[in-house]
Amino acid sequence: MLRLLWRLSRGYRLRPWRSPYLRWRIETYSGIHAESIGFAEFWRFAWHERAGLLRYLRWADRMR
Repeated sequence: MLRLLWRLSRGYRLRPWRSPYLRWRIETYSGIHAESIGFAEFWRFAWHERAGLLRYLRWADRMR
């Protein structure tokens, strides 16, 4: 699971809220516009959706 998270954050590991891929995924899932996602919005989303995010990471790791 951590390998997948490491791969998804490639190039933006210290600033995941700037990742175009993660912004796109958040926009698709939640409807928050990608250009409005900053530090606070990213971490607020991650905290509120932590159970779903963990479920997704487990699923994606199994599919790998």
